[in-house]
Amino acid sequence: MGATYIKLGQFIASSPTLFPPEYVEEFQNCFDRTPAVPFGEIKRTLLEDLGRPIESVYEYVDPTPIASASVAQVHGARLRGSQDDVVIKVLKPGIEDVLVADLNFVYVVARILEFLNPELSRTSMVGIVKDIRESMLEEVDFKKEAANIESFRRYLEAMGLTRQATAPKVYQHCSTRRVLTMERLYGVPLTDLDSISSLVSSPENSLITALNVWFGSLLACETFHADVHAGNLWLLRDGRIGFLDFGIVGRISPKTWAAMDLFLASIATEEYESMASALIEMGATDKDIDAKAFARDLEKIFSSIQELDTELVVATARGTTTNTTAVSANIVVDERQMNALFLDLLRVSESYGLKFPREFALLLKQLLYFDRYTRLLAPNMNMLQDQRISIVSNRRNRYRDSFK
Repeated sequence: MGATYIKLGQFIASSPTLFPPEYVEEFQNCFDRTPAVPFGEIKRTLLEDLGRPIESVYEYVDPTPIASASVAQVHGARLRGSQDDVVIKVLKPGIEDVLVADLNFVYVVARILEFLNPELSRTSMVGIVKDIRESMLEEVDFKKEAANIESFRRYLEAMGLTRQATAPKVYQHCSTRRVLTMERLYGVPLTDLDSISSLVSSPENSLITALNVWFGSLLACETFHADVHAGNLWLLRDGRIGFLDFGIVGRISPKTWAAMDLFLASIATEEYESMASALIEMGATDKDIDAKAFARDLEKIFSSIQELDTELVVATARGTTTNTTAVSANIVVDERQMNALFLDLLRVSESYGLKFPREFALLLKQLLYFDRYTRLLAPNMNMLQDQRISIVSNRRNRYRDSFK
């Protein structure tokens, strides 16, 4: 059905606060790799957007894409002059026009349905469609992604974290709404235990760095990286943590952050009445809620986290050009169990009349990613209780003061 419907599926899959569990589970399939478009079409976009011959900007562009997603694909390249290695993220031809037309159609249909059946207005259908439209159109505007990257890099600079972590430098002179040229980073995903162990002496310390940098950005940046899966969070060859792909970001309102702050603290201390209070504060409801009963239900859910089945898998692969054998370890967590745990939390909350903002789902999803990395790289560490990890601090004030 095209890119719009793949993106709609991805939105549904990442929005369990808005959609039924069976939809969330089924649309996980929309995250699979999509076919690449011919390089000739990519070259045409580059020529149109750069406004000058491609060879005057890039000395070389690899015609074989590094990655291909529903709306864009990525090619390796080398800049003319500086000889810097870069990656070029290019919007697939015609995608934006198709998205705008399809999403406007979906929006109009939602308005008509609410007009014909006023009961549907209680489901906030139009509001959900508007949220989908804004989120998806923002993802295909690479100027906004470039701004997200630059904001994150300023945060690292202001906090003195540039020796611990980085995000790709954006080359503004060859970046547009449809073309994003970035520094090429070299490293391995945080799930590649064998390679990580060859790069650093303490994988646990690298994980702690990643956690501190990400938690700090929640407090210090206007947006936070909302897609820290293993493809976007690397250990670089120089030992730093690399944050890649800022196409999906979240924004936290002060009210949500205050409640999330309490929520995280209560998970760490297993104080379920405080957790219930935080969720009640975050959720929109007009009901009187039995907080003690809610807390008992939450305790049942969170006691099951430690029972998640995990399996360490070691894989070997022989190099195609050498006789060397690479050994990599990965952690397998039953995705259905992880989704079920999250959906149980939402289902119980909704039974008390609570509806959470989408940013809460985005935040919690990232915490689940970090939980997986912890199980692999630091199995004896409690992510939310370890004193080396700073979740709550005055970073926001320090960051903002540095720009006064």
